[in-house]
Amino acid sequence: MPVEVTWWGHATCTIEDSGVRVLTDPLFVRRLAHLRRRRGELPPRRAAVADAVLVSHLHSDHLHLASLARLSPGTRLIVPRGAVRSVPGLGRLVRTTGLWVTEVAPGDEVRVCELLVRAVPAKHDGRRLPLGPHRSPALGFVVSGESHTYFAGDTGLFDSMADEVGPIDMALLPVGGWGPYLGHGHLDAVRAAQAAARLSPRAAVPVHYGTYWPIGMDAIRPHEFYAPGDEFARNAAQLAPKVTVHRLRHCERIGPEGTR
Repeated sequence: MPVEVTWWGHATCTIEDSGVRVLTDPLFVRRLAHLRRRRGELPPRRAAVADAVLVSHLHSDHLHLASLARLSPGTRLIVPRGAVRSVPGLGRLVRTTGLWVTEVAPGDEVRVCELLVRAVPAKHDGRRLPLGPHRSPALGFVVSGESHTYFAGDTGLFDSMADEVGPIDMALLPVGGWGPYLGHGHLDAVRAAQAAARLSPRAAVPVHYGTYWPIGMDAIRPHEFYAPGDEFARNAAQLAPKVTVHRLRHCERIGPEGTR
């Protein structure tokens, strides 16, 4: 499995395949509104270096304008259909930084150098909160080169997940959130293990947990912050025993030769 994956924290990962770097949902700040980064150093400058950036949906912890502003001019930015209209600041950022934006819907494919990026559905409220209209779908992405890597974004389980995603080698699955309670359209550790069982990848990396937490809520259900990665590994061992789970630390990488 020649793909390499680096987890920078939250839903931010770098997928390296066929010499091409793809960055997911970049979030490079210590604090976002009522959230603060409680674990892991901020990603280094090299984390923002990518040939393409995937944005799964319009929530501000996934489409974060200040983090996107760190990208180099000419970087390919792949976003849900209607994102530029729904988030005026995104349009201004594109005009001032020279990012190359492509809007996609489920089923659309985009060629990025040697890779093919395919948008797939996600079961999640993808609008710009708190007041944004439902104009843009929440998405996952399958990145195909020498390997097939699924980045789920934010999603709940849905019946057609395996059919929509197709055969994959690696799954980057959200296993928690940034607060003590998960709303609809999310995966917790158990549901993420069920997703791994349905998708049957060779390997899986739990993401979207253990990075940001609401200020002043340190003592409220703290296990929901610390435990999801380990809980996912335990549940996957029972529900998807053929899937190898790589429990990464922040800024850690998994590649063909193992974790580093």
